[in-house]
Amino acid sequence: MEKKEILAKVDHTLLAPESTWDQIRLICDQGMKYETASVCIPSGYVKQAREYVGDRLPICTVIGFPCGYETTAVKVFQTEDAVKNGADEIDMVINIGWLKDGRDEQVLEEIRSVRRACEEKILKVIIETCLLTDEEKIRMCKIVTESGADFIKTSTGFSKAGATFEDVALFAAHVGPGVKIKAAGGIRSFADAEEFIRLGADRLGTSRLVKIMEAEK
Repeated sequence: MEKKEILAKVDHTLLAPESTWDQIRLICDQGMKYETASVCIPSGYVKQAREYVGDRLPICTVIGFPCGYETTAVKVFQTEDAVKNGADEIDMVINIGWLKDGRDEQVLEEIRSVRRACEEKILKVIIETCLLTDEEKIRMCKIVTESGADFIKTSTGFSKAGATFEDVALFAAHVGPGVKIKAAGGIRSFADAEEFIRLGADRLGTSRLVKIMEAEK
């Protein structure tokens, strides 16, 4: 694949807690320059970033991040606020403890509640694969399919590990029609990115690929 094709699938990401506006503005500039799928940024900067980029670049933000154990009401409020401030895409973290408790219906209803709060914006569901068994990952493929969310996403990038080729292949084998896959965390090269795409990923959460492009220049 051409690098431009790969970059078009990248959510150019900066979610470090110490992120400043100058750093957020830089990744917005880079996102526009390389025509990435979006920039993924902290919710506190969504309104400022929207005003800065206008309609030149989609803005993505995260909900219940990075642990996912907030109440559903909190996640719904965060989502409504992000959409009001100009977010085009929402990446939410599931309640991992609920899944491990076998409370699949509660996990499903929470995703549906956030889906409704999104107002038809793109919703990606982060399941944090490094903390789950394969059986739990397969259950989440079913739950995300039933929820009406647009994507299942591997990782926050803030836990023990990020995306793996094996997990993306597992997703591809078990999600239903219409559910896309986002690989995030630990994508270190264009070769990695191309392999994730070959296995079924439609989005990639990373900042590394743009950094490679900048270094080449």
